Amino acid sequence: MGMDLQLAGTHVLVTGASKGIGLAIVGAFRAEGASVIASARRSTPELEATGATFVAADLAGADGPRRLVEAALSIAPRIDVLVNNAGGGELADGILEDPFNGGPDAWAGAFALNLGAAVETTRAALPALVEAGGAVVNISSDSARRPWTTPLPYSAAKAALNAFSRALAERVAASGVRVNVVSPSATRTPMLVGEDGYGAKVATSMGVDLDTFVTSMPKQNGMLTDTLIDPAEIARAVLLLASPAMPSAIGANWAVDAGATKFA
Repeated sequence: MGMDLQLAGTHVLVTGASKGIGLAIVGAFRAEGASVIASARRSTPELEATGATFVAADLAGADGPRRLVEAALSIAPRIDVLVNNAGGGELADGILEDPFNGGPDAWAGAFALNLGAAVETTRAALPALVEAGGAVVNISSDSARRPWTTPLPYSAAKAALNAFSRALAERVAASGVRVNVVSPSATRTPMLVGEDGYGAKVATSMGVDLDTFVTSMPKQNGMLTDTLIDPAEIARAVLLLASPAMPSAIGANWAVDAGATKFA
């Protein structure tokens, strides 16, 4: 007998949903019978195939999060779960060698997408989440705990996201809203393994080909496996944290990192 996550019929909003981890999260909620509104700058055929309702949004813009939530609530009557997955961003030239390369714009852009988007989307959705007694799951990164492993603007923004999430969990729990975090390590996404993604740019800066970089990444990251993480694993963790069947999961930060984080 399978576990009933009590997600059938719920209304879920997922950002950064067009590919990779976000796409896996959308598919997982749909498989549980949830109604999903999926947001990204652009849709993809893979996202369309899930049957989710797509809403285009640029969450790094000042009004993007508010407009997204307004659009979601005009489509569905409630928001039971918000998954803030939008993140990543551009890799400024030379920023791996010197965190100040790229100037203020590199830092502002990283914080706008990896922190600000989650803060402002949550701000806009919070009244609906309180009404529903819902849940927020923020997708962070193991680099927040190991900031030397990725460009510093990105890892610093994810560390700030962790702090925001933990503090917000304290403040809104009495209103019936649960806030949690999932922190993946290197995951097999287009951003990491695609020919024009972040991984390709890092490989070029290191003077190696993309296949060599991807193959070596688990060991270089301290992961105790020989493979990148499947996005479906991240999605399963999100389902559990979002589930009403886990009412005591509050303020948690679940590492799905193949043992890359080396402290208790």
